[in-house]
Parts: sequence; structure tokens; C-alpha cells
Amino acid sequence: MSDIQLTVPRYAEHMEAHEIAFQLSKSGRVKQLKQFLNRKSKEERKRLVAMKHNGATSLIMACRNGHLDVVEYLAEVCQADLEQTGLVNFEGENIEGAPPLWCASAAGHLRIVKYLISKGANVNSTTKSNSTALRAACFDGHIDIVKFLVENSADIEIANRHGHTCLMIACYKGHFQIAKYLINKGADLNRKSVKGNTALHDCAECGSLDIMKLLLSYSAKMAPDAYRMTPLLAAAVTGNSAIVEYLLTRDECEPLEKISALELLGATFVDKKHDMLSAYNYWKTALERRNAVVAAPDGARTPLDKKSTVQSKPIEAYDYACEFMDEKELNDIKSDPDDVRMQALLIRERILGPTHPDTTYYIRYRGAVYAEPLNRIRHNCQKKYINKKKIDSFENISQISFINIQNFKAWIWTSEKKSPSPDLVQDMRLVTLKQLYTVLNSSLHCTVQNSVDFIIRY
Repeated sequence: MSDIQLTVPRYAEHMEAHEIAFQLSKSGRVKQLKQFLNRKSKEERKRLVAMKHNGATSLIMACRNGHLDVVEYLAEVCQADLEQTGLVNFEGENIEGAPPLWCASAAGHLRIVKYLISKGANVNSTTKSNSTALRAACFDGHIDIVKFLVENSADIEIANRHGHTCLMIACYKGHFQIAKYLINKGADLNRKSVKGNTALHDCAECGSLDIMKLLLSYSAKMAPDAYRMTPLLAAAVTGNSAIVEYLLTRDECEPLEKISALELLGATFVDKKHDMLSAYNYWKTALERRNAVVAAPDGARTPLDKKSTVQSKPIEAYDYACEFMDEKELNDIKSDPDDVRMQALLIRERILGPTHPDTTYYIRYRGAVYAEPLNRIRHNCQKKYINKKKIDSFENISQISFINIQNFKAWIWTSEKKSPSPDLVQDMRLVTLKQLYTVLNSSLHCTVQNSVDFIIRY
């Protein structure tokens, strides 16, 4: 009988040596691992544990699964590299370039985190997406690990590749104690991500009212993001009514912004929550606020009624619908679900703009409903309309526009599968791409060619 048969399970008979070490490390069988590797030379042990299986090393999997005794053996006897990165899976998501410390922190294994730091692991090492061990601990709410890492010189301001900081992720995941701790350690309350959102936006989007109140008590600013969305509007778009109702009481928000938030919240309740009664009530409240006379900064008294401040023209893609201007018009449409849904589209486009992701998403969603035979013409009108709006959005190119390019590329290649005319679809794709190329080429230089070529090759 061979050495392998004596020390490892029978299923390992046909595995390579590094795979055996990997599986034993992953499952925490330290006794069998020692028996297997101690028979190897020092150099061979180091080589085997440095080899990857399915993208990860033995040390990474031991850290991921919380096997401290295995980690100690691999580091001290096998001289495993504490900084060697690999691929690891958390909740179905593959994390590339993850260091052992990141894996232990994300999984909540404090003793392993302490051990790795004591052995000189880099506390600020990052994954491929520039996520630190501290951010990983903030994500899953491991406050004991957060405190330990910060006490050992972890940088609380290192953001991931999207510019999303530790404080932002704590806010988004609703971890109040971690957010409070980071704030007390001097975290930047008003830092912006690549898309321009702040920690307040993250609170608004996920409904973390207690953390939002905490941030505002420390004078966090209500700044707009790259889409000109304030935290109040972000809460309305995501349907977090408790956040909206709280911010309606705050002086930081302007009267017109509060009205827009109520209108947007109504649109969200129509399309996302399928609650038309609540939508009606929010829209009615918005009208009541509009009809009030509001004091302007210069001391003047300014009415905000819709007829004075909102221009609504019939749009073919919306079946020539116009926004309701007063309570009578609102009451006229409230009994017709289709009319109510059109109002939601009109309101969302007016407030967010035609190129905002939520605007285009719900137009596409409504267009898919109209894609059935009786609504083909209506469906095609909405397709043409959204195409034009997508093209227009690239005139002032920016980092956000490149995000729109990717969304546009994915949509144009898949959105016409139900169309009865393949030739029309092909012509539509070619014309749209030519328009896109023309607009982009006039806006940028060398980077444009690479971006458009990528879209065409896809």
C-alpha cells in the first residue's frame, strides 16, 4: 500500500500531489495533511502549496474555511506565501485576486486574521477589484475584525475600483455599528464614488434610516451624483418610503426636490411595487405641495403648480399621453391602470432625464409588455424612441456615458428577439451603431475607436 493510501482518502488515489494538499487544506484535515507533506522535502512542500487548484491555493482555502491549524502549518512548515492571491467564491460570486487575509476577513475568521497580521501579512492588500480586507469585513458586518484591522493600520479610505469606500459599503449593507465606528475614526462622510454617489446615497438606496440620521448628525452633505440624483431622489427611485418621508422633514432639501421625490415615489410604486393606490396618494400629495405658495430665497412668493412649472407634450411612444396637471386630471386617469403606468413613465423621464438607467429600464419593461401582437405598433414606437434617447445621451461623453454604452450594447443585441421582421431588426442595428459611432467619434479621440470596435465585435 502506498504512502498516499495510508494518509489520504481513497478518492485521492488518482489526484496529483498538489490537489491532495489542496483538498486536505480545504477540509481542515490537518493531521492527514501533515502526514502527507512531511514526507516531502522542504522545497517540494513549498512548491506544492504554492500551486493552484481551481484558481486557489491551499492557504487561501484554509483561510476561507476557517482552519487555523492548517493555516499555521502551511505558513510555518510549508512556507506558504501570505500574499499569494487566488480565486475564491463567496455566496456564488467569484472574487479574483483575493489574498489570504481578505478571505479570512470576508469569512469572519478573527483568529486567522490575527495570526496572518502577526506573521506580517499586508493589512492593505487588495483583490483584483481593489477591495481590501477591511472592506470585506465591512461588507458582511464583522465588526470585531473591522476594529482589529483598523487598530493595525488598515486604511479606511481605500476604495474599490468603483470608488466605493468602507463607509459606503457599511451604509449599503445596513451595519450601523461599523458605520459609527468608521465615522469616529475619521472616515470621509462626503467622499464620492465613480458614479458620484455618497454614503448618504447608499443609505437611501438600501433603506438604512438609522445610519442616514447618524450621517446627517455629523453634517454629511446632500450632494447629487453623476446622474444629478440626490439621496432623497435615490430613496424615491428605490421605493424606500420611510427614507423619503424622513427627508421631507429636513431643511437641506429644497421644496421642488421634495415634490419631485413624491412624484418619483409614486412612479416607483406603480412599476416596482404594483401599488397604484399608494402611487395616487403620493401624486396627490405632490400636487397639494405644488399648489402651496412657497417662499423663494430672495423673499418672493413662488407658486409651484404644474401648469406654471411643467411642460408636457404628447409623445407617440407614450401613446400621446401628457402628464396630469391638476387633481381633476389625476382623478380622471386613476381608474385606468394603463393610463397610470404611462404617467409613471412620463414623470420618471421628466425628473430623471431620458438617459437615466431607471428611465430606460422601465420604458424597455413597458415595451416588452406591448410586444404582444395587439400592441406591436406601440412596442416599435417605444423602441425607436428609446434608441434616439440612447444616442442623444452620448453627446456629452463622460465616465457615466461609457456605462451607458455597455448597457446600450447589451440591450440592442437582445431586445428585438420577438420582432416579426428580422430584416428590420438588422437595419435598425446597423443604423443605430452608425449613429452611435458618429456621435462618439465627434466627442472623443483614440478611446472612442476602441470602445466602438468592442461593441461591433461583440
